[in-house]
Amino acid sequence: MKIYFAPLEGVTDEIYRRVHFECFGGPDKYFIPFISPTQHFTFSSREQKAMSPEENKGIPVVPQVLTKNPEHFCEMAARLKEFGYTEVNLNAGCPSGTVTAKGKGSGMLRDKCALRAFLDEVFLHCPLPVSVKTRIGFESADEWNELISIYKDYPFSDIILHMRTREEFYKGRPHIELVENAMDAFSCPVVYNGDVFYQEDAEDVSTRFPALSGLMLGRGLVANPAFARVLKGGKPATKEELKRFHDRLYRRYLEAWPKNAVIGHMCEIMVYMSCMYVNPHKLLKTLRKTKELAAYEDAAERIFTETPLRDDPGFDLMVLKK
Repeated sequence: MKIYFAPLEGVTDEIYRRVHFECFGGPDKYFIPFISPTQHFTFSSREQKAMSPEENKGIPVVPQVLTKNPEHFCEMAARLKEFGYTEVNLNAGCPSGTVTAKGKGSGMLRDKCALRAFLDEVFLHCPLPVSVKTRIGFESADEWNELISIYKDYPFSDIILHMRTREEFYKGRPHIELVENAMDAFSCPVVYNGDVFYQEDAEDVSTRFPALSGLMLGRGLVANPAFARVLKGGKPATKEELKRFHDRLYRRYLEAWPKNAVIGHMCEIMVYMSCMYVNPHKLLKTLRKTKELAAYEDAAERIFTETPLRDDPGFDLMVLKK
């Protein structure tokens, strides 16, 4: 079964992807957090770095595009093809209110006729194979069958299913029971996404739906950087590996970013990775209060050296809230 690394905006940037690939590997594809093309195709420095062939050299990456304009999507795909990319992913899943208000991301799911018209144009003109990451509806899971009837008419290279509606954001349990509807309808590979945080979660999904092509991991893989490797039969992360991963990330960010931005970003990553450790909360609280590099380095070092690893590491909101 293939493993995909979900695009987490603000976390899995080009530095993170590179260091994760070097230290752990495992994913068959790393998805680049969405690029949102404008009418004049001007891009922020963040977007330019994200899609730079040099920044992603040697890593199996797939760029994700966020737009409701089929011409913009196809023109962006043409540029990506020039850069050497061989696939483009449509973001039909982002639940952010600022995104959906513009009819983008999972906002595309609100108007089914417009979605079909968009896909008609894309599959007529897009120069690259197209995959889609979608939710199962905008307001209600009852929309899923209608969305299936639309998606099945197009030759997607992959359909990645986040089994929640836009209204649910990331709350509650995914509607895993509705995967069966998709498996019966789609001829293309189907990838499951949604709350795969532990090895047992992955085994449950793959056992229930053996015809699935793969799993997309997001928060679970940021929390446990070795998760993809473990699911492929490899070894769990060691304390030494986690420290090496952290230290390499930290150095690379210091080379590229201002000091304060590095501390804030590394604290966010460490919040996720705290799920690897037994009762890290006191030390993590100290780390998050740091303002200077030396204080951050000392707090991080104490987490790595003084805190034992959990037997069952994985993303856990209850752990993070303690």
